[in-house]
Amino acid sequence: MSNRELIVLGSASQVPTRHRNHNAYFLRWDEEGILFDPGEGTQRQMLYAGLSSRQVTRICITHFHGDHALGLPGIIQRLSLDSAPHPVEIYYPASGQAFYERLRHATVFMDKATIVPRPIAKDGVVAKTKGFELSAARLEHSVDTFGFRLEEPARVQLIPSRLAEHGLSGPRVGELQRRGVVEVEGRTVRLEDVGEKREGQSFAFIMDTRPCANAGRLAEGVDLLVCESTYLDSEREEAHSHFHMTARQAAEVARNAGARRLVLTHFSQRYEDTAAFVQEAQALVQDVVAVRDLDHVEVPKRVRAV
Repeated sequence: MSNRELIVLGSASQVPTRHRNHNAYFLRWDEEGILFDPGEGTQRQMLYAGLSSRQVTRICITHFHGDHALGLPGIIQRLSLDSAPHPVEIYYPASGQAFYERLRHATVFMDKATIVPRPIAKDGVVAKTKGFELSAARLEHSVDTFGFRLEEPARVQLIPSRLAEHGLSGPRVGELQRRGVVEVEGRTVRLEDVGEKREGQSFAFIMDTRPCANAGRLAEGVDLLVCESTYLDSEREEAHSHFHMTARQAAEVARNAGARRLVLTHFSQRYEDTAAFVQEAQALVQDVVAVRDLDHVEVPKRVRAV
């Protein structure tokens, strides 16, 4: 099991099918578990995936269409039922506050979990931890919609051969990492002398939008891009009129942004087979996955220096 992976809980669009549940995506990122767009049936899909509500640390809602948010009441109530030991922050478009309140208090229940609302009114950073920065940007849909980007900060990766050259090993390496500089036999060794800057891993979630500038910005250089691809390109006009994308358009976003791996999802119920989606996208990008419910997709690892 990877400590950084996407678990697909639902991959349908407006209408679920016998094989695809409404939207829901769980991003496992080290000790964090971020649930994106919990549609109807998310609790049951989590059960099938072997996930507990106690693993959810944050919830991101791109917009308040039902297939992206109607599972939220069940998740919130389950957090209380399971006595979630930590606060759970929920990010959502500020303009949908009334919808959030209705979903937050949809039925009577023993409200014990600590739920922290984080309404989003403008593009920018919405959360910052020691391990990552979560940002949001407005997309182009029929209602207020935000995409999300999670980015790990850059760090210096130590190179074993350079450590050996400078006579560094054991506790002295830890000291160098903590202080950024260490004295070795009268010589000053700095972190940059024995390492290389390594960009952190990154992830983007783009759902329910036409192609737009912010989609490209969110996807810039990410290791894993989850992008809606509701239609095939033969229905490009229909996609545009419904504020959605085709598989080819999703691939164009990925190619232009330099994303490493593209996840296609949010398929219209008219398509039983997604092989054509992969074929269409692979004309532009190589690493493409058309996901099914309960798929696990690893965030591609960065190449380590030697």
